[in-house]
Amino acid sequence: MGWKNVNAVIENRLFLGNTKAAVSSRSLTERHINHILSVCSDEIPAEVQGSGITHMRIPVEDVDYADLLIHLPAACRFIDQAIRGGGVVLVHCNQGLSRSPAVVAAYLMWTRRISATEALDVVRTARDQVWTNPGFQEQLVLFELCGYAPSPSNPFYIQWRSKIERQIKENGLPN
Repeated sequence: MGWKNVNAVIENRLFLGNTKAAVSSRSLTERHINHILSVCSDEIPAEVQGSGITHMRIPVEDVDYADLLIHLPAACRFIDQAIRGGGVVLVHCNQGLSRSPAVVAAYLMWTRRISATEALDVVRTARDQVWTNPGFQEQLVLFELCGYAPSPSNPFYIQWRSKIERQIKENGLPN
């Protein structure tokens, strides 16, 4: 069985996919997608003014030490406002395996008040090839510990950022 470019997490409301799905006018039109959340740096046609699609970007790389956590509240609000307004959302990253599933899981945690494990299970049921990196899995747990509102003043966030910055410094990793 081959991997799909896009899968429904919430039928006719929230889709999870890869960049191919985000650039396919057929894929977007068939699903009536009018909001796209890109969790990567790749440019897509929806970003062009006049595309008719509302777009948001979270420019993080798929590495354990990338700070996705600080972006999760804004991502959850973007998805929620779109759905409440009758919109249909596609959340994507390059392959739809790690970054975008983590964001969708955060949205499910935020709206349903479920654990990171439960949210990832829901996401994996919808898209079985999901393989969220361990750093993002840890950040989902922290998202709940931060009361779904991580910020530079939140003690859990401060402690985690300090640990990550130490690891980057010790291992010579890029910021």
